[in-house]
Formats: sequence, C-alpha cells, structure tokens
Amino acid sequence: MIKPSERLLHVHYLFANHWKTLLRLLQIDPSLVNLYSYQPSDFETLLHLTPSKALRLFTHLRTVSISFILQELQRKNVFYVTIFDEDYPALLKEIADPPFVLYGKGERSLLKESRKLAVVGARNPTAYGNTSVHVLLQELLQQNWIIVSGLAKGIDTTAHEAAIQYKGKTIAVLGGGFDYIYPKENEYLAQTLKNEHLLLTEYPPHYRSQKWYFPKRNRIISGLSLGVLVVEGKERSGSLITADCAIDQNREVFAVPGPITSLLSVGTNRLIQQGAKLVLCAGDIEEELKK
Repeated sequence: MIKPSERLLHVHYLFANHWKTLLRLLQIDPSLVNLYSYQPSDFETLLHLTPSKALRLFTHLRTVSISFILQELQRKNVFYVTIFDEDYPALLKEIADPPFVLYGKGERSLLKESRKLAVVGARNPTAYGNTSVHVLLQELLQQNWIIVSGLAKGIDTTAHEAAIQYKGKTIAVLGGGFDYIYPKENEYLAQTLKNEHLLLTEYPPHYRSQKWYFPKRNRIISGLSLGVLVVEGKERSGSLITADCAIDQNREVFAVPGPITSLLSVGTNRLIQQGAKLVLCAGDIEEELKK
C-alpha cells in the first residue's frame, strides 16, 4: 500500500516547481487516493495542464515507480519529509505557500526544534558585517538557537561558519537540488553541513538551480524561523526579499544598523525606519522572541 506521503513524493519528483498545480491537486484529492486512476484528460481538466504536461505526468506515474525514487534518495543519503508527516516543521506549515515536500541531508531532528533564527545579508559584506555576525551569534548559539540561512556568498556563509565555530547547529536552505550545490565555492561547506548539521531544499536532487528558485527559497528560510536578522544589504537585495517574506509570515524582523555613508547599510537602516527591531546585542533578539 502506497502511503499518502509517498504518493505526494511521486508527483513532486516531477512537478517540484509547479506549486500551484500541486495545491490544486491536493484540494481536489487531499490524500491523493485517486492519483493512479487519473487519465491524461483528467489531469488536463482538473489541474489546468496543457496536453503535453498532462501526458508527461501520466507517463511519469506509470514508468517511474515510487520504489525507484525511494531507492534513488536512499542511494544519495537524502531523506524527505512531506506536509503530511509529523516531523514537518510546524512553523513552516503556517505560511501561505509551504513547500509540500522537503529533501534533506544531515540531522533530520533539527526540523522539529523551534528555536530557529534566520540570518541573511550582503553577498559582499564589509568587515563590520562579518564581525557583527560573529559577535551576535556567539551568544545566541550558546543559548541553543539554530541558525538558518541560504548557503550564499557573504553573510550567509559567515553565519553557517559561525555556527560551526561556536559548536552550535545550522540549517542551509538551498535554491536547487543536492546534485548541484551553488555557489561552487561553498561545496566544502555543504559537505560539512550535511555531516553535522542540515541541508534542506524543496527540490529533488536532480533539479539544477535556476535564478528564480532563490527568491522562492527565501520564504522557507524565514518560514522555518521565529525571526529574521538582516546584517548589511543594499536598498534592493535578496536579503530584503527574505525580510519581506518574514513580514508576510508574521515573523519578527531584526536589523543591524550601519553607517549612513555605506551603501550596504541602506537596506538595513531602511528596515529599521520601517519598524524592524534595531539590534545592538544578542539580548535585543532574545528579548523580542521571548514575548
């Protein structure tokens, strides 16, 4: 008997970047009990798919077995968790567009921990930005906060490395499958995280990173966390997208202030003007998240 979570995985392995289609399917058939009864014409009508996509899905479900997918994930040391599962992160389930399936490498138990803080920021931070991350995270990690970030260059990398240095735990949310770690320069860091921490993505291993995947993954970074700390960012930057996600998800937003002469402080200073909590020490974050 194929479990609902396995049926969802079966579809997701092909349609991981079709969130609205998967939502429509789950609204029509919440436990996917009829998944293998549908014909291509049913997929066209019910899911509003083109004939070619409907046929592709129909063919996938009959030619790629769920046992093959499970074996493939096991061979690559990848676990999966679906929105049907008990250990799916409770905070993430609250957001408007939760990923229906997550793929992970590393410590699955970190998914159930509630004390998570997202840390994001500039791709090319200043020494001030990097130092700020270390000063703040050293104390937060001692208080058993788990640091969530995106494995990107800059502040993301600094946050992950600080968690390792100070013997804490960290989760990296990727913008693609595990077969294609991006950026390449962080492949060694990814190896460390998959052994002692957690790598997480909403994409099956064979999905190559696409430019538009990265803004989408930001909702997962903030959705997993109780709050988001932004350390340096230009007026238009990916870190501010994560802050916007946090606001939409009713999460706390924190920002490290910076000098008015630095372009990398414009984004964070604007966030503070708009109501983000100004952070001068780790206690500012702890105090807000205890409320």
